[in-house]
Amino acid sequence: FQLYGYCYQDSNDIPDTLTTITELGSPLEMIQLLQTSWEDRFRICLSLVRLLHYLAHSPLGSVTLLDFRPRQFVIVDGELKVTDLDDASIEESSCTSNSDCFMEFPARNFTLPCSVEGRCQSMNEKRNLYNAYRFFFTYLLPHSAPTSLRPLLDKIVNATGNGSKRGNAKFFLFLLSPSPSVNSEFTQKCVKSANTKYRRVPEAFIPDENYRCWPSYHHKGCLLSVFDVNEAIEICDSYSQCKAFVLTNQTTWTGRQLVFFKMASNHIMPDPDKITYVKVTD
Repeated sequence: FQLYGYCYQDSNDIPDTLTTITELGSPLEMIQLLQTSWEDRFRICLSLVRLLHYLAHSPLGSVTLLDFRPRQFVIVDGELKVTDLDDASIEESSCTSNSDCFMEFPARNFTLPCSVEGRCQSMNEKRNLYNAYRFFFTYLLPHSAPTSLRPLLDKIVNATGNGSKRGNAKFFLFLLSPSPSVNSEFTQKCVKSANTKYRRVPEAFIPDENYRCWPSYHHKGCLLSVFDVNEAIEICDSYSQCKAFVLTNQTTWTGRQLVFFKMASNHIMPDPDKITYVKVTD
């Protein structure tokens, strides 16, 4: 979370007072997040993994958030940031045997190894990861995910939920990072329709004829992201009411193009920044 300034004041009424000035974020509402596109939820999970990796390797050592719940986070420019550090701790639990390293959660429990130094190994990191799984990953990652990415996402969710040896923030940061291979799986699983033809109308836009779809970037219309024209054709073919679509010059944070899908093409207007494709009927 970005710190813009702070002020230390010691008065008779409230001694040792520290006032901080931080960036403004939006409260995190899980129901609203589930109604957004998978691409936006993927971005939130990626920012959460980056935060987990930092907490595990901070200059102070491994930091755990004892109160790891959605209300402790906000959304800033599409990314997740923690706002409340009152319950943060850098203390790794001391132990004399593995039984002292028992972690209890509502759904399952874990026992971690006790190191020769008498500390529970990676307990802070494991606690953060499992809480990220039960409060965020299990809801935001699999829900309406691209088919081609589901095996990879299942691997991530299962590893965080099972507390496996590969359940660490560095591993998930590698898996979730938008590398060329992930982008290829995410964006290029498109099949051009062999039975439907579309007429290309350059520098044109359909201002009306909207219908609602889910998930959409526009609450009054059907605005989705695509990799290319072939994917837009596939999407339009999948909606019975879709008779045309409009390619815009806007892109999402991963570079996918935003497209309006329309239920008719009766009124087409000139627009130099858009291209319209109209379904040709026999």
